[in-house]
Amino acid sequence: MPDSGGVTRLARRSQDTAATIAAFVRDGLWPPLVPSVVLAECLSGRQRDDVLTNRLLKTCEIVEEIPQQLARRAAALRASARRGSAVDAVVVAVAEPGGAVLSGDLADLRALAAHAHDVIVLRA
Repeated sequence: MPDSGGVTRLARRSQDTAATIAAFVRDGLWPPLVPSVVLAECLSGRQRDDVLTNRLLKTCEIVEEIPQQLARRAAALRASARRGSAVDAVVVAVAEPGGAVLSGDLADLRALAAHAHDVIVLRA
């Protein structure tokens, strides 16, 4: 489950990114779930600028609706961690239980995951 930074990093075309995605596939962490709210942070709305990100998103499962219970769980995680954005909290809440969050912003997400049920945070 990548946050916006994770999506951006995974969308880059490089050998490192390809190796990272191959490892996620091998470990059963692919395809990732991406809450639709993450798209608001990682896309610009300009097709030319978003081409690589859109290519990656085609390989992901987009969670289009955030149920009230999930939004409330994200709010509780944010309150407990006392840090992180609402979008980061939703990403961690969607990963519960037993999921992995892929990000470059490890500090905020690890703080949120410390209050979640069985969620790990990995560098994307």
